[in-house]
Amino acid sequence: MDETRHAIVQASKLPMSIIIIGVGNADFAAMEFLDGDASVLRSNTGEEAVRDIVQFVPFRDFRNAPKETLAKSVLAELPQQVTQYFKQRNLPPINPAPE
Repeated sequence: MDETRHAIVQASKLPMSIIIIGVGNADFAAMEFLDGDASVLRSNTGEEAVRDIVQFVPFRDFRNAPKETLAKSVLAELPQQVTQYFKQRNLPPINPAPE
């Protein structure tokens, strides 16, 4: 788990996102921790992730829901993650939205 936390903290500096879907009835506490919604994810050395790049969704919560509901939840944080990456690097959109 320490190596995973370190890898995610390092990856938080890159233009990437990590989506985890928990399948089955296992205890997903570790995945919830990696999601970083409750607090900023830190590596075992104490280095903080510069942004939240992990989205965890337990499939069992959507077992009886329409497929679209699962997709919406899985992709919910992606727009914010992309926007945050570009803002942190002062990179404006190439084609800004019309005003």
